[in-house]
Amino acid sequence: MSTPRSMTAGARNILRSNDSASLWNYTVAPGWSMNEAEVLRKALMRFGIGNWSKIIESNCLVGKTNAQMNLQTQRMLGQQSTAEFAGLHIDPRVIGQKNSLIQGEHIRRKNGCIVNTGAKLSREEIRRRVAENKELYELTEEEWLAIELPLPEDPQLLLEAKRSEKIRLELELKNVQRQIAMLRKSGHKIESDSSDSPKTEQDDDDAAEEMVEDQPAGKRARIEV
Repeated sequence: MSTPRSMTAGARNILRSNDSASLWNYTVAPGWSMNEAEVLRKALMRFGIGNWSKIIESNCLVGKTNAQMNLQTQRMLGQQSTAEFAGLHIDPRVIGQKNSLIQGEHIRRKNGCIVNTGAKLSREEIRRRVAENKELYELTEEEWLAIELPLPEDPQLLLEAKRSEKIRLELELKNVQRQIAMLRKSGHKIESDSSDSPKTEQDDDDAAEEMVEDQPAGKRARIEV
């Protein structure tokens, strides 16, 4: 298999760990750690974009669903559509870096991803783009076969750990909600106590003065006498 022709002289089709972080920064999707995102990146290079079943079978990302992996892949690619890279052994961060440089009034982004704004691509157009991206960006078979993924831990233990973490977070949430409810109740009680406070003699005098002021002039004079 020939070397990808995607890069100009001196460039690479893989971003190395010592590459400048300013080249391409993306935000991980909710529920992902940076370490998990890096494992997914390597898994996509190893198994191909969208081959979720193979990634799941490898047990390198226990507990992650197809939808979760697809969302994180979009963020690494920097674009919403992944169809034009389907099945390709590419480094998604290379595409993400390229997309981060695209500017223009016609470009719309959401969570750092370029959003589809045009018409839906035809099957022929998708096939054309896949072939083009394969020629430009796909790793050689030697490269992607050499990628090592972390050894899978006991899936059952990992799932139990995630369940325990979920229970802990749910308890924390309930505790915060209970504290908020108590603060609201306490604040309401203070307001009620303030409005129901006993009247003083000064309060009665002020009220009497207000009543006098509200009377017509002639009637007010008789009251004052």
